[in-house]
Amino acid sequence: MTDLNYKRRKWLIIGLIHFVGIIFLVKLFFLQVLDHDYKLFAQNNVLRYITQYPARGLIYDRSGELLVYNEAAYDLLVVPNQVQSIDTSKFCKLLNIPKEEYKKRFERAKKHSPYKSSIFLEQLSKEEYGFVEEQLYKFPGFYIQSRTLRKYPKPIAAHILGFVGEVDKKEIAGDSYYKQGDYIGKSGIEKSYESLLRGDKGMKVVMVDVFNREMGSYQEGKFDTTAHAGKNLFLTIDANLQAYGEKLMHNKKGSIVAIEPSTGEVLAMVSSPSYDPNLLIGRVRTKNFRKLSKDTLEPLYNRPTQAQYPPGSTFKLANALIGLQEKVLYPGTKYGCDGVVSVPIKCSHNHYAPLELPGAIEQSCNPYFWRVFRSIIEQPKFDSIQQGYILWKNYLGSLNIGKGFNSDIGNQRSGNLPEASYFNRYYGRSGWRAITIRSFAIGQGEVELTPLQLANLTAILANRGFYITPHLVKAVDEQSNEFKRYAEKHQTAIDSINFTTVIEGMRQVYEGTHGSARWYKPDSISIAGKTGTSENPHGQDHSVFIAFAPVDNPKIAVATVVETSGFGSTWAAPISTLMVEKYLKGEVKKSWFEEKMINANLLNGSEKKD
Repeated sequence: MTDLNYKRRKWLIIGLIHFVGIIFLVKLFFLQVLDHDYKLFAQNNVLRYITQYPARGLIYDRSGELLVYNEAAYDLLVVPNQVQSIDTSKFCKLLNIPKEEYKKRFERAKKHSPYKSSIFLEQLSKEEYGFVEEQLYKFPGFYIQSRTLRKYPKPIAAHILGFVGEVDKKEIAGDSYYKQGDYIGKSGIEKSYESLLRGDKGMKVVMVDVFNREMGSYQEGKFDTTAHAGKNLFLTIDANLQAYGEKLMHNKKGSIVAIEPSTGEVLAMVSSPSYDPNLLIGRVRTKNFRKLSKDTLEPLYNRPTQAQYPPGSTFKLANALIGLQEKVLYPGTKYGCDGVVSVPIKCSHNHYAPLELPGAIEQSCNPYFWRVFRSIIEQPKFDSIQQGYILWKNYLGSLNIGKGFNSDIGNQRSGNLPEASYFNRYYGRSGWRAITIRSFAIGQGEVELTPLQLANLTAILANRGFYITPHLVKAVDEQSNEFKRYAEKHQTAIDSINFTTVIEGMRQVYEGTHGSARWYKPDSISIAGKTGTSENPHGQDHSVFIAFAPVDNPKIAVATVVETSGFGSTWAAPISTLMVEKYLKGEVKKSWFEEKMINANLLNGSEKKD
């Protein structure tokens, strides 16, 4: 009986062994013959996976003029564990780099991964690529991968366009699309529309021999994927107007923002000093970026969206609108003025008085607008100064003052418009009144606007009470229709009828006998404008001016700030006027003030010639 049990167990064990063997044979047959994925995995040491980078989308201006295109470049990649004993001296000579640089880059690649490829030397030119590629078979573990670099046919609009740079760890962690060595939009349009511009990467699998030479596509491209180019963008910017604005602002600090009032499309956004965007591409980018960052003139600083200034007398227009809406001011309301000896706010000059509202705007009378401001926030219907201040502040909020724009314009600051609690903290709830904050009547004190906000206020005036969010992209790809993302009209809290008198006063700034811009009015263009002088605690005042034209059918609204240059009528007014004429007429008739604006050097706080 025992022998019988033993024999049964014996055959059972033998049967199990054969059964397991058959399973292994079937599995091996499946893996080695039927399953190509395994075969692909097993041959990793002779296959190379090359990322196919898509062409980044092109960028055009509103008329289809090319602003940004792509140029071929090549990265040298390395797989550290595939690098055998190579002649480093010859390799360094081939790449024109010192041995210390080779060691540093190779160690960095090993630290990334000994088994995976990473960039050893980025952005070789076409000429460098041709020279290196034919010698590369001598250096196993290194290979070339093609990609593109951004190029700029015109050295303009650097702050608008932005720049592209290598992804950092945070950006890689935030989006699985990116791998080490990829590029991403770092600022401007390149950043705001990264997901459209970047396209979709592809992959190519090629066979490589022992000499590091490509032997052709693996399995006739069965495992390859195609890269898809990014979308092309058509900006709202007028390239000619942008270039002209940068020319006018050469050797000056400040900005110009021009908007098409009916659409919110930004026609020009000049930040000065600026830089050639071609400086921040290729292998020279790091060196140039460091140099630009240390420049005391701050050419990387985007003044239209980040600089904040007291708006000066341009702010009187907002106070006038609120006064008219609250019916504490009427077109015929008259106030006297004692000129430069007026109290509690003196006037900037002596002039005839009393004035009605249009004349007060033309003369920019400080005492007039002090009385307007006081009549707004100290109305008898209010139980406290806080109520009046909050009402005034809410009106300004409807003009988007003290707020940023939800827009494709990046890196915006919101300006400054203090809460009532700010003054409560300093003076106590019952310790302040209109006279305490009287500087707000004339756009000074804590009130600050960015040039973009100032331009939008000008567009609101041109539109008689509404604005469309300022934006920079008009269309995507070949679409000719407007970019529907920005089409909503934002109505302000000011009735359209109240704009009539204010605009008449702005017209007199150009056409009145005492208008501060009367010297600059071009023929056959009706313009409404307002000068401003923005107090600067760090030096000479800033010159400020806003304007729109034509008055009855506005096509352009402009805000200009020229830092540390004095009165608004001296610099900002002529520059704004020239921008209007250039856009509406296509050219500017040679005039004394155009040449003066172009040739003036105000960087040292005083006018100099180049």
